[in-house]
Amino acid sequence: MLPDLPLDPTPRPDMVSRQIVKVEPHGGCQAQDLLAVEEPLEIRLCFGPARSRQRQTISLTMRTPGRDRELAAGFLFTEGIIEGTEQVAEIRSGEPGDGSKTQRNVVRVELREDVAVDLGRLQRHFYTTSSCGVCGKTSLEALAVAADRSAVTTHLQVVSEVLFRLPGALRAAQDVFGRTGGLHAAAFFNPEGLLLDVREDVGRHNALDKLIGAQLLADKVPVQEVILLLSGRASFELLQKAFMAGVPLVAAVGAPSSLAVELAQQFGITLVGWLRGERFSIYSHPERIRMPLGS
Repeated sequence: MLPDLPLDPTPRPDMVSRQIVKVEPHGGCQAQDLLAVEEPLEIRLCFGPARSRQRQTISLTMRTPGRDRELAAGFLFTEGIIEGTEQVAEIRSGEPGDGSKTQRNVVRVELREDVAVDLGRLQRHFYTTSSCGVCGKTSLEALAVAADRSAVTTHLQVVSEVLFRLPGALRAAQDVFGRTGGLHAAAFFNPEGLLLDVREDVGRHNALDKLIGAQLLADKVPVQEVILLLSGRASFELLQKAFMAGVPLVAAVGAPSSLAVELAQQFGITLVGWLRGERFSIYSHPERIRMPLGS
């Protein structure tokens, strides 16, 4: 665990109120609406020996303000740039700007001097959109090398009825979503369906990076005896992050992509999609889910 890290600056609002015109069958009227806040975050990486220290921006992402240190830590870990918090000297939210102003939408990550950084990986390894055109086979091979393991191993067993309850539990825990309808969420549950932790963000990747980053900063990675629930679809990028964190079971309210299914099959992850009501589909490794007798 990182010692004596500075806390995030004063919390920023994750919602704002705006005046709108609300149109209904009987006409229109003035009203107030709550919107989820979206702002850019720049992640800056500092690495190398003291005499030749390098500083480089490695990511610029749109996110909901808050939990920025978790987001940065989770991003670096799930993208294979750091192997653990022992390689990190400091993670600081905010940077000095011009004059007395502080650049609030910046996180600076200082690595220890003996940590080597592959700049080529920074350019090659980030799959930030579903339209980036990465080759499936190449992507899976690169992931195996980055994680330095072939599959997720765990004795986790989950009863199917537990999965039925998860979307409702997640929705109840989504404070900002409940008032804005504008955020994605990622959550960890234990095998009995108890909510362990949840993060929200305008970006589904950011929500998961924040969730995993919190575990990383608490020295609780890999997270092997949990269920990861995603509020939307299951993409390759999200399964990649789950695999890097050692998550054995990923459930999504929406559909998985074909490459996400390939990743789950190859790397030992149980992947559940279309989890709605008392229905879901299992796309890989069904042995971790116990069905009622007669199923």
